[in-house]
Amino acid sequence: MKNLLLGTRRFILGLAKKVIIANSLGELCQIFLQTNDKSILFYWIYAISFSLQIYFDFSAYSDMAIGLGKIFGFEFLENFNYPYISKSITEFWRRWHISLGSWFRDYVYIPLGGNRVSKLKLFRNIFIVWFLTGFWHGANWTFIAWGLFFGVLLIIEKLFLLKWLEKWPKILQHFYVLFLVLISFILFNAQDIRQAMIQITGLFGLQGEAFVNTYTLYYLKSYLIVLIISFIGATPLVNFGIQKLKEHTFMKKLINILEPIILIILLIWVSAYLVDNSYNPFLYFRF
Repeated sequence: MKNLLLGTRRFILGLAKKVIIANSLGELCQIFLQTNDKSILFYWIYAISFSLQIYFDFSAYSDMAIGLGKIFGFEFLENFNYPYISKSITEFWRRWHISLGSWFRDYVYIPLGGNRVSKLKLFRNIFIVWFLTGFWHGANWTFIAWGLFFGVLLIIEKLFLLKWLEKWPKILQHFYVLFLVLISFILFNAQDIRQAMIQITGLFGLQGEAFVNTYTLYYLKSYLIVLIISFIGATPLVNFGIQKLKEHTFMKKLINILEPIILIILLIWVSAYLVDNSYNPFLYFRF
């Protein structure tokens, strides 16, 4: 009975992440891609929105799979561990798509010798793993470039950057990771390398657009609540807050009473959204 309740809770939360947050962010990304009225700020909004969309979209699938597994008596491993709080790219890939990373580690990286080889062979092993990681997502140069982009970053971190990063203030470490991840996901979602370069250079005003325009402000205001919710939801703040509240007996009882009510409301909300809205992309069905 306990697994049934935990599984149902996890499934509903995953479904809500997918339908309410990921789909809304996906709509904003589509608006950006389809408009000719871009601005520097809109390029940044798109980069941030897609990075959050792909996280909530894919982690939602994982939540639903873990929830269904619990309902039927199976235990599946966690696939995401708040990757956007990472302080290095190495840490990011320990927290992002854990199942894929573990598979490549166990069946490609370690059989090639792992890190118990010379530096030259270590770099070779990393390049092979990340070439295959990119190719796994699709036979497109953008995916290959995306995989090799991370391969190069990981090699640079292993050579000298990790020790240097440790001396940085934590806030700068987080910005370093988030900036590079934003760039990588622009590349990941682009139709081709040319479109990726336009979108990346657009972040820095090299496409000639104004910093901001009324079109950008309109959509920023329209999606601001979703963006704020997704920022908070991509961190452990909510779970940390709930656990702190549960340390008090009264609050623990109150949370136990409110939780099933909130889950029912979420399920109704999601159902209404699915009935009313035809936009329901499944990003990882491509891979």
